[in-house]
Amino acid sequence: MAEDSNGRPQHNAIGFWGCWSLTVGVMIGSGIFMLPAVMAPYGLMGFAGWALTAGGSILLALTLGRLAVRTTRTGGPYAYAHDAFGDLPGFLVVWGYWASYWIAIPAVAIAFVGYVTVFVPALGQVPMAQAGVALVLIWSLGLVSLRGASEASLLQLAMTVLKLLPILLIIGLGAVAGEISHLPAVNPSGGTFIGVLSTTALLTMWAFAGLESGTIPAGEVRNPEKTIPRATVIGTITVAIIYIGSTAAVMMLVPTDQLAASTSPFADAAQRLGPWGAPLISIGALIATAGALNGIIFLSGQLPMAVALDRLAPRFLATPNAGGAPKWSLLISLTLGSLLLIASYSRGLVGAFTFLLMMSTVTLLAPLLVSALAELRHSWKSARSWAIIALLAGLYSCFAIFGSGLEVLFWGMVLTVAGLPVYFLGRQRKTDEVSPSAPAD
Repeated sequence: MAEDSNGRPQHNAIGFWGCWSLTVGVMIGSGIFMLPAVMAPYGLMGFAGWALTAGGSILLALTLGRLAVRTTRTGGPYAYAHDAFGDLPGFLVVWGYWASYWIAIPAVAIAFVGYVTVFVPALGQVPMAQAGVALVLIWSLGLVSLRGASEASLLQLAMTVLKLLPILLIIGLGAVAGEISHLPAVNPSGGTFIGVLSTTALLTMWAFAGLESGTIPAGEVRNPEKTIPRATVIGTITVAIIYIGSTAAVMMLVPTDQLAASTSPFADAAQRLGPWGAPLISIGALIATAGALNGIIFLSGQLPMAVALDRLAPRFLATPNAGGAPKWSLLISLTLGSLLLIASYSRGLVGAFTFLLMMSTVTLLAPLLVSALAELRHSWKSARSWAIIALLAGLYSCFAIFGSGLEVLFWGMVLTVAGLPVYFLGRQRKTDEVSPSAPAD
C-alpha cells in the first residue's frame, strides 16, 4: 500500500470524477429539495441570499483549493488549521467540523423521509415511523462506508449523475410552464434588509455545505495537489448554477402559500407534468438526499481519523477495517447522528430540519473561517491577490455566522467548549507517549 510523505497509508481510490461527485453530491442533497419551502417566507430577498452565498462559496472553494496544493494530509480544513496555527486551533476546527457532519446526518435523513411521504402519505402523520425510516437509511448507508472508500466513491458518483437529471427537468419545466405571478413578494417577512440578507445567507449556506468535501479524504485521492483544487472549484460553480436556476423554477411553478407549507416542494412543482411528474421527481429527490447522506457519512469517519493520526485523539479512531475504513470513527458518528435524530423529532419534520440545518451550518462555517485565516497568513506577504480572496471568504463566513441567531450560536459555543476536555485528555496522552520514562527512585 502506498504511503504519503508522513508515512500514512494512501489507498488512492478516488480520481477527479470521484472527488467532483463527492463535492457536488454532498452539496446537492437535502438543501436543494427542501430550501424552496424554507426560503418562501423571505420572498424574492432570498435570491439576494443565494447570490451572496454563491459568491462567498466560490471564494471559499478557491481558498480551499489553494490550501490543498500545500498538503496531501487527510482532514481538509483541519489539516490546514493545524499546519497554520497548531494543535489546539486544529483540534477545535475538526471538533466543530465533525459536529457539523453528525448533525447533518439526521437533517439529511429527515429530508429523505419528507419525500418518502409522497409515496406513503400516512407516514407524514406518524413521527416515530418517520424516525424509523430515517434510522434505517442512516445505518444502511453506514454499512456502505464501512466497506471502504472505493465502494463509497462509486456509489457517490452514480447517485450524483442520477440526481442531476430530475433537477434539470424541473429547471426546464419552470422555463416553459412557470408563471411570474407565482413569485413571492420582495420581502414578505418584513425584516430589515441586513437581517433578512444574513438569515437567508445562512440558510442557503446549508445548500453549499459540503464544498470542502473533496479536500477531506486527501489520502484517498489520486494526485491530490491537482485533483482536489479542480474538483472543489468546478464542483462549487456547478452547484451554484443549478441551485439558483432550480429555486427560481420551483417558485414559478408553486404558489407561495402552498410552497411555504410544503414538505416536498420539487414534487409539488412536478405536478405540472401530470400524474407521473411528482413520483418521478420524488424518486430523484430520494436519490439526491441518499447520495448526500452517503457522502456525509463517509466524511464523518475521515475527520476523527485525521486527528487520531496526529495523536490528538484516541488512536483507535484511526483503526481501519479490512476495507481500509475507520470503523470506530464511523460507528461513533452514526450513533451520535441517530440519537440527535430521535431527540429532534419533537419539533416536527420541517422544524427539526430547519433547526438542524442552522446548527450544522454554523459548526461548518467556523472551520471554513479558520481555513480562510490560514490562507491569509500563508499568502499575505507572498501572494496578495490570494490573500484578498481569503480575506473576502473570511468576511463572508463571519456575515453568515451573524445570521444564525442567539439559540444556534449558543449551542454552537456549547459544542465547542465540550471539545476542550477531549483535547486536553488527548494532548496529555500524546505528551506521555513522547516523553522519556522517568528515572526510578
